[in-house]
Amino acid sequence: MTLVPEHWFREIGDYLGEAYLRYSFTYGTKQEVDFLIANLALEPEARILDVGCGPGRHSHELARRGYSVVGIDICQTFVELAERDAPVGAEFECIDILDFTRPAYFDAVISLCQGAFGLAGLSPREGKTGDPDGEVLAAIVRTLRPGGRLALTAFSSYFQICLPQGTEQFDADSGLNYERTEIKNSSGSVRSVEMWTSCFTPRELRLLAQTVGLTVNNIWSVSPGKYEEQEPNLSSPEYLLLGEKSL
Repeated sequence: MTLVPEHWFREIGDYLGEAYLRYSFTYGTKQEVDFLIANLALEPEARILDVGCGPGRHSHELARRGYSVVGIDICQTFVELAERDAPVGAEFECIDILDFTRPAYFDAVISLCQGAFGLAGLSPREGKTGDPDGEVLAAIVRTLRPGGRLALTAFSSYFQICLPQGTEQFDADSGLNYERTEIKNSSGSVRSVEMWTSCFTPRELRLLAQTVGLTVNNIWSVSPGKYEEQEPNLSSPEYLLLGEKSL
């Protein structure tokens, strides 16, 4: 398996642009937000950080419901799309969560659809060692006030093993899934790209959360647009972790 380039998703995001919102996994935004509001027990006017916000679909929906939302993403094209027609209460910034220095402030953080966590990759990167996904999670938790809550999705290792997709290659040693696929931009042009995503088991997520001061309340098996209280299984592509920052 090839080394994971740093910020490999930025080029993909810039190429996709608004075509990103044509993919079916983006269609369930309202259902996902309904579920998160209920399960995070969000109070009116809660301050929310959306990490890896993409074109801003969750940020926009939350702001329309009266929440104060800051969306961040490493892709400038996505940030510009998010700023376009953004509702009152939503603001956006092009920045890596690892460089986001705002103090512990937010009542809740969301990082959905592999919006930063899970895109770093656990295999060696050019000149780097350690656990990039762990560093991302630690940076996310640092932005929460004590007692603040987190909703985060991660790809399931069990799903990749039991239900392999097409030409994807799952590396058992690193937990990294590699895919070469074609993407189409808004003008209809097609490009072949490589994608690397980290996959996890529920136990791994709990252990990782523990190291960064996060108490895990629930881990549910979910699919995009179908968030529900479903115990971890082998057939759902993602896990939704709901946690709380230790006081």
